Order: sequence, then structure tokens, then C-alpha cells
Amino acid sequence: MDKPYSFAPLSQAARLLGLAGTAWALAAGAAQAQITVRIGEVNSYKAQPAFLEPYRNGMQLAVDEVNQAGGVAGKKLELFTRDDNANPGDAVRAAEELMSRERVDVLLGGYLSNIGLALADFARQKKIFYLASEPLTDKIVWQNGNRYTFRLRASTYMQAAMLVPEAVKLGKKRWAFVYPNYEYGLSAVATFKELLKKAQPDVEFVGDQAAPLGKVDAGSVAQALADAKPDAIFNVLFAGDLTKLVREGTTRGLFPATPVVSMLTGEPEYLDPLKDETPVGWVVTGYPWSTIQTPEHTAFLKAYRARYKDYPRLGAVVGYSAIKSLAAGLAKTNGNAQPDKLITAFEGLQVDIPFGRIQYRAIDHQSTMGAYVGKLAVQDGKGVMVDYQYKDGAAFLPSDEEVRKLRPAQ
Repeated sequence: MDKPYSFAPLSQAARLLGLAGTAWALAAGAAQAQITVRIGEVNSYKAQPAFLEPYRNGMQLAVDEVNQAGGVAGKKLELFTRDDNANPGDAVRAAEELMSRERVDVLLGGYLSNIGLALADFARQKKIFYLASEPLTDKIVWQNGNRYTFRLRASTYMQAAMLVPEAVKLGKKRWAFVYPNYEYGLSAVATFKELLKKAQPDVEFVGDQAAPLGKVDAGSVAQALADAKPDAIFNVLFAGDLTKLVREGTTRGLFPATPVVSMLTGEPEYLDPLKDETPVGWVVTGYPWSTIQTPEHTAFLKAYRARYKDYPRLGAVVGYSAIKSLAAGLAKTNGNAQPDKLITAFEGLQVDIPFGRIQYRAIDHQSTMGAYVGKLAVQDGKGVMVDYQYKDGAAFLPSDEEVRKLRPAQ
């Protein structure tokens, strides 16, 4: 009698198939890792869509440009985004998931300063390269700085330093302040006060209005500012909080009677909603996209409008510049995304972005990306920036000696 054919038990066969599948997946993953660089990006998309939808567009435009040109050292860029719900804990969990599930090589992103600090600390602990694209607090590169974290945008210190000379020109003595009550607002106001006091020693600070982020009681704040009887106001509110303040302040006669110096207000994300309510004469940092005539910006504007049938906001410039920065760093490492290699590449790295050439400083990992400073006006029923100049960020950073005192030894 023929010997019956022997079958392996079902459980054993399943295990063999599972092992084979695992081996195939690992091999495929290894092969993929060799031909791509995986970028994990974390941001507050649902909480701050006005800035971050254009930001996402800018990132994707840059990824496509890099990949269509053959990638970096033959490696294509892959972008994986996660929403952090405007919560530092959720941001860290998203970063952990990107590392474990998507096997990302680098981290990117952050909008709110407290989230940027959380991601920077996560990068330090996990020893992964992190480019903070948008968070503005100085602590990211100074007091809480670490070797794994770099920052793209002009910081609160830099933008305050750009605005202080314009504030001094106003010749006002009594200043009041209004700001969101979290890291960005606190940092911006502290720096502005310090720099203004140095430039104008007789200045007086007559009141602070710290509002919960996204929940400003604009009527009460505007009235409190008016009651302080300031000669001028420094504002750091943005997005919906800014719109509410402008409307309530105008209703109460606070604006335009009181001069205002304001951080970020000239960015179209926050200026566009005001339309003809734009407070004429405010001195602001911002992005006058429609009238910048440099070759770098003209090329970016043309590409962005062709792709999205819309004009760029500042978020688009930041997202685009962040990806271009990563590509430039990877080009120096021949596509090697290992943290130590990228850190070395980024220290002193020069990158061409829509605002011109910038450099990432080796001493504190801050880029020299600047900002436009000008005044607000209304043209054709819309808010615009006029009488503006581009301020190169390199001119508004402290000396190496000062940075060494601010930044902990590595």
C-alpha cells in the first residue's frame, strides 16, 4: 500500500507562511529604506488651518520638485503627516507612531511653541533629527536647545529685534501689551520689553493683557487696554483672536487712535480675514506676497499658483523652505539620513528659499531666514503691507558669546 502523503499541521503551515511573510516584509522595508527618505511631519492642522493648509501645499510642492528632479542622491522623498490636536502630548504620541509604524528617518513640523518644545525634547530622547519649521519660541534653540533640533523660521527674538527700531521711531513712552498666554506670547513680549528698554531707557510698561489662546474675551481686553491709557501697544495675538481684538478695539476707539506694533499681523493668513477692517498704520512683520519682485520669490509664486490656482500664504513659504532645507542637508550626506550625518550637514548649511539664501548657524541651529517689516494699509477693500523692507535674520541674532550663555553646553 502506498504511504499516505503527509501534510504539516495547519498551525505549523501558518507559522511558516507567517515567517515567510515577515521576511518578505523586512526585505521590502530594507529595500524601500535604501531608495527613499521618509519624513515624519507633525502639526496642528485642524486647530490652525489658515496657516497649515498652505503649509502642507508648500511642503508637497517642494517634495514633488525634488522627486521630479531625481530625488536626493537617487533617493525619493516620502512625506507622512500627522495632526497633533494642538496638544503637546498628542504631538509626542504622533511622533512615536511615525517612528514605529512608518519608520521615518527624520521629524519635521510644529506650529505652536509649546508643541515645538515637546517635539524637540522627544528628538533629544530618541536621538532623531528634528527640523522645527514654524515654532517661534527662543527656547527651542537656546535654553532648551539640543544637538538634534534645528529651527527654520525667524524666532520671537529675531522678529522683536526687527520691530523695536520701528517702535523707537514712534517716540512713545507708555506701552501696553496684549498676547496669547502660552510660550510664544510670553517669549515675544519678554524679548520686546528687554530690547525696547535698552533702546529707549525711559520707556514705561503700563499693562499686560494675557489672553487664553483661541479664547480671547476681546471686549474686556480692548477695554482694559484703553483704561491703561498707553501711548502705544505691542500686540502678539494672531488668527481669530487678532480679528476679534481689532473689531472690539475699533468699536471702542482704541484703534486707530493708539499706535500699534504687531508681530505676524502682516501675514496673509491673519490679514486676509480683516479685509477693509484692517487697522491702517500698524507696524507689522508679515509677507507681502503680491509685490515681492525678487527672482527667487517670483519663481516660487509662479510654481505655486500653477499648482494650486491660488496665491501662497506665509505657511506655504515655510513648508516649501523646510523640505528644501532637508533636501539640501541630505545632498551633503549623499542621501544618508542618519542623525549624526544630518546634524553635521546642517551646521553651516546654506539653502536657497523663496526669500533668498539662508544659513543654519552651527552655534545654535537657528536659520537666518528673515521677515518683512512694514505698515498696514487698505487697498481695494483688502489689507496689504506697504512701505516694507526685508530684514535678513542674520542681522537680528545675538552674538556667539551671548548664545553660549543662553544655550546649555552640549
